[in-house]
Amino acid sequence: MRKMSKVIQKEMFKKKNSKYFLILLALFVGFSFYEIIQLPRKLEEDSVYLTKCVDGDTAHFLIDGEDTVVRFLAIDTPEIGKNNKPTDAYGNDAAKYTCSALENAKVIKLEYEENKMDKYDRVLAWVWIDGQLLQKLLVEKGLASVKYLYDDYKYTSIVQKAEENAKQNKNGIWNN
Repeated sequence: MRKMSKVIQKEMFKKKNSKYFLILLALFVGFSFYEIIQLPRKLEEDSVYLTKCVDGDTAHFLIDGEDTVVRFLAIDTPEIGKNNKPTDAYGNDAAKYTCSALENAKVIKLEYEENKMDKYDRVLAWVWIDGQLLQKLLVEKGLASVKYLYDDYKYTSIVQKAEENAKQNKNGIWNN
């Protein structure tokens, strides 16, 4: 009889342990899945060379041996006068700042979202100069506004926060 109760006890012990094991396994899988979801998205990127500065939000870069027009994601800078159109306020300032920043950068990297091209056949990219996001720098100086948010872009919250600060401080285009 005692032998029988020991066998029953062993079986109950195994069942209890298997329940605990399943609970621990479920917790482990759940936390692992949560961690994977929380990891920042890794976007495709290229190290590039500036070939031509166009204005405050567009430049040409050498990408895979080709001169490529790149439009900076998520921002719009005031226009510089082209085709007999007048220059917008801060248009020249934005262009000068962008060109100077790109020409003086030691390292320029472009980072791409899923939609890599716009309707004008320009590459859309986040522009990094020496580890700093150029779009954020332009926005916080009041030389660009946050625009053209067609998707849930990786750095949207960064440029939006920079725009809030620029508005509060009445920087550049927000100085009215």
